[in-house]
Amino acid sequence: MLPAAFIETLLDHIPADRAFTDPVDCYAYAYDNSRKIFPPECVIFPLTTDEVVQVIRLCMRFNLPVTPRGRGTGTAGGSLPEQGGIALSLERMTQVRSVDAANRVMIVEPGVLNEAVQAAAKPHGFFWPPDPSSAGYSSVGGNLATSAGGPHAVKYGTTRDHVLGVTAVTGTGEIIQTGCYTTKGVVGYDLTRLLIGSEGTLAVITEATLKLTPLPAAKGGLTAHYRDPASCAQAIVAIMQASRGPSALEFLDAGSLDLIRSKHPEMLPADSSAMLMIEVDGSEHEIAETVTNLLAACQNPGLLHAAATQNLDDLWQARKQLSPLLRDIAPKKINEDIVVPVDKIPVLLAGLSRLSQQYALANVNFGHAGNGNIHVNLLVDPDIDSERAEKCLNDIFDLVISLNGTLSGEHGIGSEKRAYIEKEISTATLAIMKGIKQVFDPNHILNPGKLFP
Repeated sequence: MLPAAFIETLLDHIPADRAFTDPVDCYAYAYDNSRKIFPPECVIFPLTTDEVVQVIRLCMRFNLPVTPRGRGTGTAGGSLPEQGGIALSLERMTQVRSVDAANRVMIVEPGVLNEAVQAAAKPHGFFWPPDPSSAGYSSVGGNLATSAGGPHAVKYGTTRDHVLGVTAVTGTGEIIQTGCYTTKGVVGYDLTRLLIGSEGTLAVITEATLKLTPLPAAKGGLTAHYRDPASCAQAIVAIMQASRGPSALEFLDAGSLDLIRSKHPEMLPADSSAMLMIEVDGSEHEIAETVTNLLAACQNPGLLHAAATQNLDDLWQARKQLSPLLRDIAPKKINEDIVVPVDKIPVLLAGLSRLSQQYALANVNFGHAGNGNIHVNLLVDPDIDSERAEKCLNDIFDLVISLNGTLSGEHGIGSEKRAYIEKEISTATLAIMKGIKQVFDPNHILNPGKLFP
């Protein structure tokens, strides 16, 4: 129960139509795409940095937890208000403040959708490279929270590589500005990259200066189908060794292909057990040469068919339907976004197959193969298969670490993976991270309980 004095003081700064306290209204902010439910006691919708300051200072005064939130598309539980308190929804901070084509810069508020950023940049001949599959409804603030990537990260990098600076509010209600307006700048510590990926545990980002990239002159695509995942993995390594690589390289296993066939029966060859979707961009001449080289890289004894394609847009749409289709089959599935070095993908896929058989758990794998970022989907009901699923997941993470990989490429740690973080990060390193948290948020009110075990 929130103190009456808190509500009374809050309404001095935030109008009642932007401060929900009715449990029915608050329930929509109790969950994200992890499908766990933790209702907040209040949902607040600030419109300005100053309003965020007032809310944070008020929560600090009453020692109330604050969970910053975008559109709730995350899968790792990063925006769940586990300890109740306040859900700070930034979804109404939707202004594109400026588009500066001469300097290739755009300034936006955190509630701007990724898709809206692309729409604002396109008339000027630019785009913002981060493109998660949820781009149509995920916000920039959420993208920054986990340093989202997407399929084109293989060529262009992740969110961290495309943000010049931010304005943010710390856990003490102080406004800070990080980074600079120029692409070169080495004054002080790089707090921008520190905040990006921190999942709202250090500060609430209220404005971001985005670095734009020129749109490619043209795009091309090719697909390659294989008789088994091992042959497909072998081709991934060969493709990434090419001097002119892809702008996107997506891997789909047999389970993924069967899901697409269930919706689009004529789209894929019946005998394909693993597939690569490959996109290239650049000038028309570059595309033709790159496609030829990558077709050659696709060749191995397990190849069934590889060719340039004109319907890559249709395939992209089908690829983006995979996660929702899997949710229909297993609403509480375990969805991980592990990453290994590209040359270790063959070992990873073999290990995943072995563990799936060992624990008798259905598993569907797809993802951004060019980065070694594979989305592992254990199709389980944790309420029934919890012990087997937990043991399998633990072994998967051990396999990833043994291959010099990482537990998350773009989903973040949130609450779902915090129990495993010590597999990757040493005690000494964790101590430094906790010290940083103490500096930014000494009262531990910002997204408490996330990241750390």
